[in-house]
Amino acid sequence: MNSITKSVTILLVEDDPGHARLVEKNLRRANIHNPIVKFEDGSQAMDYLFGEGTYSGNPIPENLLVLLDLNLPVMDGYQVLRRMKAEESTRRIPVIILTTTDDPREISRCYDLGCNVYITKPVDYNEFSEAIRKLGLFLSVVVIPREGSYSHE
Repeated sequence: MNSITKSVTILLVEDDPGHARLVEKNLRRANIHNPIVKFEDGSQAMDYLFGEGTYSGNPIPENLLVLLDLNLPVMDGYQVLRRMKAEESTRRIPVIILTTTDDPREISRCYDLGCNVYITKPVDYNEFSEAIRKLGLFLSVVVIPREGSYSHE
């Protein structure tokens, strides 16, 4: 059994509800049936990841993979990525940037900050659906760090 189908929770940080629904629908079509936890801004995602605010004292799932938009309210994707990769407890969590920004400088910036994969969302609905389907195929073979290799304690 591959790692993504075991016990990996997908953390989707996307402020556009339509995009979030499309991502989830097409991951399901690609036979990715893992739990998906959704947040509309980076601050909520940080609280969840670090057990702060509303999530104070709540344990996070053992294995996570983050799908992160860059253009978010409150705390943008760059800030989320920077904090995740700076903290010992979250630096090994894989982060896939999923955004409309295709500027090469922004792509380089994300890789410099520690993202694992950068995917530009196509504007066309069918192309976007196909890109997410391909992401699902990619996720079906990706290897996630073993349980216990990170925590927020």
